[in-house]
Amino acid sequence: MTASSDPAGGSVTARQIGAEASGIVEAVLEGGPATLPAELRSHRVSPVESKIKVRHYGGYEHFERDPGGAVDGTPAVFRWTGRTRIAE
Repeated sequence: MTASSDPAGGSVTARQIGAEASGIVEAVLEGGPATLPAELRSHRVSPVESKIKVRHYGGYEHFERDPGGAVDGTPAVFRWTGRTRIAE
């Protein structure tokens, strides 16, 4: 089994990564600029993730999870909340 580096200084085994990945859910991004490509509007995130940040045209588009929650079998919805520019 292989191990990778953990930001906390330990190592993470493939088995641990697989166990964490099993909790991944589909997410869709709604709102934001019309120029945001469709392929950037679909993500896989942790079930507890509350925010998604997408790099787009010299900035970041920010999305927050819809508090209504996802219905079984449907993706979690994240709604656009704003944009920030990348500092130079």
